[in-house]
Amino acid sequence: MFKGTTIVVVRRGGKVAIAGDGQISLGQTVLKKGAVKVRRLGKGDVIAGFAGSTADALTLFDKFEAKLEKYRGNIKRAVVELAKDWRTDKILRKLEALLITADKNDSFIISGTGDVIEPEEGIASIGSGGPYALAAARMLVRHTKKNAKDIATEAISAAAEICVYTNNEISVEEL
Repeated sequence: MFKGTTIVVVRRGGKVAIAGDGQISLGQTVLKKGAVKVRRLGKGDVIAGFAGSTADALTLFDKFEAKLEKYRGNIKRAVVELAKDWRTDKILRKLEALLITADKNDSFIISGTGDVIEPEEGIASIGSGGPYALAAARMLVRHTKKNAKDIATEAISAAAEICVYTNNEISVEEL
């Protein structure tokens, strides 16, 4: 499990939002509280968030963006090709991170073991506070009329109340 990160993706009403907290921890020490772990990629039509080592995640953002360019924005093809490279490349397979990616139509979690997971109900979360954010997002989708961005933000806030590796310095991107 990756400590110091919580990322959630939520789909609702034709919109998709990815939110992330801002905490970076080393062991039991908070090193930074305002990190931005969510960003737009490609031509701005894909958003992604990471959990894990920052340097590793930035490497993966670059690799994923290159795959998006190579496959002309086809997110499904790009995530599969990234997962294949990540699992088989001697250097990449040592990277310790997870990615969540989304475009207008699809969302995926990508891991270094070759996993490409398309979440059920349009909701997924990664990181140390991920299970808390996931539960909160599911309940908010089922029991409120809030939009995707508000649900994603509230889910991170709920996780921050429970997980010591998650804070309320939230960044959100929405498509």
